[in-house]
Amino acid sequence: MTQITAIVQARTGSTRLPGKVMYPLDGQPALEHIVTRATHADSVTDVVMATSTEPQDDVIDQYASVFGADVIRGSESNVLGRFESALEKYDPEIIIRITGDCPLIDPTTIDKVVSPIHNGNADYASNIFQRTFPRGLDIEAFTDESFKRVLSAATTQAEREHVTPYYRNNPDEFNIVNVTSDQVFDDEQYRDRTDLRLTLDEPDDYRLLKRIYDEIEYDDILPVREAVDLVDAEGLTELNESVRQKKI
Repeated sequence: MTQITAIVQARTGSTRLPGKVMYPLDGQPALEHIVTRATHADSVTDVVMATSTEPQDDVIDQYASVFGADVIRGSESNVLGRFESALEKYDPEIIIRITGDCPLIDPTTIDKVVSPIHNGNADYASNIFQRTFPRGLDIEAFTDESFKRVLSAATTQAEREHVTPYYRNNPDEFNIVNVTSDQVFDDEQYRDRTDLRLTLDEPDDYRLLKRIYDEIEYDDILPVREAVDLVDAEGLTELNESVRQKKI
């Protein structure tokens, strides 16, 4: 069985919405929803949270076992180093990167992104190289072999802090596959929905996500399709349409 480790990159020290990963959605911290949803992906073997050694992130360490995840801690700014520690400890053949601002991360999309790597057709796969999904459904996956090359070659601050820019900045060095929304969703309503923000970056994003989690009844995990249906039906995009995505 191929060891596939999902690493959830999370910290409480967000400049725009401090502590956002612990904000409650339907009575559970946003981070718990992320871990639970990642666990529901058929391809995922285990889930690890990668957080910093800063005291404010002790809360993530303390609650990790409640979420059903292990924890790796390291430098707040050198996130690449945290992933390296996870690689050394868990020895995965495939690594999935998920950020802590995606409480509607989609298990089916995770599996679709992992598929070309699992089949030996890619070193790195994502659904963000050419974006067709809403913000908040971002998935990246890569082989351990290619990641070891990145660890040796990534030297800039941005490459160390954001983990995967080296792949995207050096496409000639890797076999890269981009997954599009029409490979996941059959219905046109859910394709190319780059107009939607289902991510948790600012207070207005939280207002939207809280509405979704408050109004939709679900078992286990809230279906992304139902979230989009609600947003469209009630015109909820106006809640966070003014938010501007932070640039790397």
